[in-house]
Amino acid sequence: MFTSILTDLSEGLTIGQGVICTFSALGLGILIALVYRIQHVASRNFMLTLAILPSLVQFVIMMVNGNLGTGVAVVGAFSLVRFRSVPGSSREITFIFFAMSIGLAIGMGFVSFAFFMSLLISIFSIALQKIPLLKPFTQFKELKIVIPEDLDYTEVFTDILATYTKKQELIRVKTMQLGSMIELLYEIELKDSMMEKEMIDAIRVRNGNLSVICARRQVNVDEL
Repeated sequence: MFTSILTDLSEGLTIGQGVICTFSALGLGILIALVYRIQHVASRNFMLTLAILPSLVQFVIMMVNGNLGTGVAVVGAFSLVRFRSVPGSSREITFIFFAMSIGLAIGMGFVSFAFFMSLLISIFSIALQKIPLLKPFTQFKELKIVIPEDLDYTEVFTDILATYTKKQELIRVKTMQLGSMIELLYEIELKDSMMEKEMIDAIRVRNGNLSVICARRQVNVDEL
């Protein structure tokens, strides 16, 4: 059974309890950061955040433990945590919540349970990355084509896109250079990634060797 080591805080927190909880939080924070780094490319600042966050949450929870205003204090402390200045992906937010949850468990004294959950979720997270069924089968791309304004864009590339792509959809039409140029934005799914250059060369012949950009589609955070 998982029990709390902070059974009685009426007389205060002992040095031993504080040391165990603090070093446990720091150790598990480093573990969480390493697990994230194994699976994804991460910046140094984000790795540092994941490593330190459990100990900070643990510190806040231990300071308010036993008070009547615990709930209000915890909500207030969590509301001050700004995840990132730029919206992060779902995996980043998940690992931040993971780190905060471990800090919360340790702050309540459930050190053994925090270790158990950290190992379980870390192993499960790494295992999911290895399952082929969870990997994307296709990769959508954005295709930007610049054409002269006198070229009818409605069907000019239909045959080329039908040859090299499984799916294609015209997302946006944008005028450029005071209307003398038009930028077409397609969302495409290539039949064969090895034929991407061949497709671009065919498009360049059709659009007069103007700019053609084929890049990975920018995915909205809500889609991740």
